[in-house]
Amino acid sequence: MLLEWWNAIVRWFNSDAGSSVTTGVILPFVAILAAGLIAGFIMRSSMKRFVAHQARQATAIMARMARLFVEKDCSLIEINPLVVTGSGDVLALDAKVLLDDNALFRHPELVALRDLDSEDADELAAKEAGLSFIRLDGDIGCMVNGAGLAMATMDTIHHFGGRPANFLDVGGSSDPAKVVTAFRMILQDPKVKVILINIFGGITRCDDIARGILQSLSECDVPVPIVIRLIGTNQAEGRRLLEGARLIPAATLEEAAVKAVEMGAVSYTHLTLPTIYSV
Repeated sequence: MLLEWWNAIVRWFNSDAGSSVTTGVILPFVAILAAGLIAGFIMRSSMKRFVAHQARQATAIMARMARLFVEKDCSLIEINPLVVTGSGDVLALDAKVLLDDNALFRHPELVALRDLDSEDADELAAKEAGLSFIRLDGDIGCMVNGAGLAMATMDTIHHFGGRPANFLDVGGSSDPAKVVTAFRMILQDPKVKVILINIFGGITRCDDIARGILQSLSECDVPVPIVIRLIGTNQAEGRRLLEGARLIPAATLEEAAVKAVEMGAVSYTHLTLPTIYSV
């Protein structure tokens, strides 16, 4: 009986009515309550600096922050600096606001304010293709599935003395076209000396990644060596597809990073790739 009641409550919160109440009433109430509690804490811990009317001003600022955070689907609101003026008033001199891109469809008025000229063209193109891409200043191009694994890959490259040229998460899908787009974005950077592909297949299927790699090698001019670690879902089929391709295999992330750093240290214009993919 209790389980049935619980399931009914969960279904209601997942319904349109439940979602509307959650986002329209519960979340704003919780956010504003939290802002008030934080302001009270600030007032108690800063008695020597804040007097009563300053605490009220700080509370009002935080309440507006909380309401803005919920109403506009923000992922971050930061005030820095928050100052006390010579006349004794509390003012927010500057602020940083980040919006959740996934919620912009609810805020066309915010979309209209977007200045695409101020955004990185590569990152915009990656977003359109369903990729997460950030250009960095290194020379080892990275193609990884999953943001956490991508960051771990970059950290491992740094650990062995290399520098990543980018953060690139191909996501959880297995669309070979995304791999082709990823190759093109990496190769647009003239500093890239080697590409490291690190795939740990779960939802992502290694055979589809392999098809994307083969398509990329046939469609793109790839003048740099490619180190690849390919394990997980359908890894045997993926490796079979890559047999004969001019790729440098690695069994572990550490091995892949070491090979990428070593290959990046060699001028690829004088490099003969002897390795054929076979694991």
